[in-house]
Amino acid sequence: MTAVDTEEFVEIWRRILAPSGISWVLFENGTCVLLKEPEGELAGQAVEILGDFGPVRAGGPAGDFNVLQLKDGTGWLVTGHHPDVVTYVALDEPADPSHLAVGIHGRIKRRQDGTALCVVHVEDRRPSTD
Repeated sequence: MTAVDTEEFVEIWRRILAPSGISWVLFENGTCVLLKEPEGELAGQAVEILGDFGPVRAGGPAGDFNVLQLKDGTGWLVTGHHPDVVTYVALDEPADPSHLAVGIHGRIKRRQDGTALCVVHVEDRRPSTD
């Protein structure tokens, strides 16, 4: 398993989200919070969302996930119980490429990000007010 560094994560998310025009915040392990209605300080807004929806609690909806394979074949997106919290999983990260293994791996990464809350990049796509 090869670790993905921050610059790679940023480029991956830019490629995925380029057509959307949505602002987003990236966390250390590849979890991205999409801010469709950004207000104020984006990192703070994303930390609040991921702090509430990142940690996994047994028996609740936080354990649920869906796995989407990227069309370019570079990995998967793992979604959870908040529609704007998505985690990227690279092809070589899980030892087992089954949807279950990828989903669990993505959920673990989301839990790590939702606990540490370490923002590594903010992509502010709001129109400038100049």
